[in-house]
Amino acid sequence: MESARRIRVVLSMVLAVVSVANAVDWPQFRGPNRDGTSPETGLMMQWPRGGPTELWSYEGLGEGYSSVSVADGMVYTAGMIDGQGYLFAFDLEGTPKYKVNYGPEWTKAGNYPSARTTPTIDGDRLYLISGQGRIACHKAKTGEHIWHVDTLDKFKGKNITWGIAESPLIDGERIICTPGGQDATVVALNKMTGETIWTTKGLSQPSAYCSPVLVERGTTRLILTLVEKAGIGVDADTGKVHWIIPHEVSYDIQAVSPAYEDGLMCITNGYHHGTLGFLLSPDGTGVTQKWSEKSLDVHHGGIVLVEGNIHGASTNGNWTCLDLASGKVKFADKLVGKGSVLYVDGMLYGYGEKGQVGLIKIKPDGYELVSSFRVTKGSKEHWAHPAVSNGRLYIRHGPVLMCYDIKAR
Repeated sequence: MESARRIRVVLSMVLAVVSVANAVDWPQFRGPNRDGTSPETGLMMQWPRGGPTELWSYEGLGEGYSSVSVADGMVYTAGMIDGQGYLFAFDLEGTPKYKVNYGPEWTKAGNYPSARTTPTIDGDRLYLISGQGRIACHKAKTGEHIWHVDTLDKFKGKNITWGIAESPLIDGERIICTPGGQDATVVALNKMTGETIWTTKGLSQPSAYCSPVLVERGTTRLILTLVEKAGIGVDADTGKVHWIIPHEVSYDIQAVSPAYEDGLMCITNGYHHGTLGFLLSPDGTGVTQKWSEKSLDVHHGGIVLVEGNIHGASTNGNWTCLDLASGKVKFADKLVGKGSVLYVDGMLYGYGEKGQVGLIKIKPDGYELVSSFRVTKGSKEHWAHPAVSNGRLYIRHGPVLMCYDIKAR
């Protein structure tokens, strides 16, 4: 009897350790690497009928398309109430920890007034950008304000049609954002003080709803992003603009971050503009277009790279798989329709704009919608990207944040 009890105790300890080992934070927009993926494992391969169990929900976030960040036992998001932006923080059980004002938000009538930014967590600090271009730094655990910079004023930028909609990128001691100013399309600030470190001299294009990403090619560290009428590669250390890809699209909506893997980069845009593939030079300072494919035209739901293939949802609702090297279409399906995509633990997670959430398996010759459920709480557009962390799926729909249990049993 005593021996059996000891075995049960040891087994419980082992399971606890495995659970902790599999848990991964989601500290910024689109995950640990800003690419819509996470190394987290131990998740369900199929959900119960009706969807996974809802652990908790919170109503009262105000207007917003902000996703969530999860770090160090806390959950963060942003919302707009009465024209002001608020940073919200919860513990993992959904208990509110604070609600802090970070300044005026995007209020232009008819142009989707709301909060757009997803907080970026870096150590004990949190960073976010308002639709008015104010970048702010707060203490992550308490919400206490540390510094802020009104980037449109400081760098002589002009706001864009639907308001600044990027989430800040941390690179070492720098924080990267895109105010679209004179000789300052992209800027690097000191993350501790907000002081300017560099700006993109010679480049003065406005921002375009895109969150920058950081990659390495040879010995060069590059910031990749899309601006009003171009794709750009900027030296992360100096701000030098290594290359500009002229790229004009409808309404100047360049809302999907470039995807990159082993020297290959792709960019995609909605409204039938499609996806373009590029090869970066060995040192990253040059770029050559390799292919173009119209069938995958992602509006703002993001894309993911899985084993050399691109996956995303087109404007017409088709989910499409393209070969990254050639642009060749491998297969397509409707699944949950137009929306956003993540890839975690061998499965795609889709959140359609009509409120359907799907767990999707990638097969050699097509997709399989393994499980799905509909989001019935919240209001307005289903535009906030989902997040996966610590065995939980987070869905934001307007003023409501929902947390679901997706950990395998």
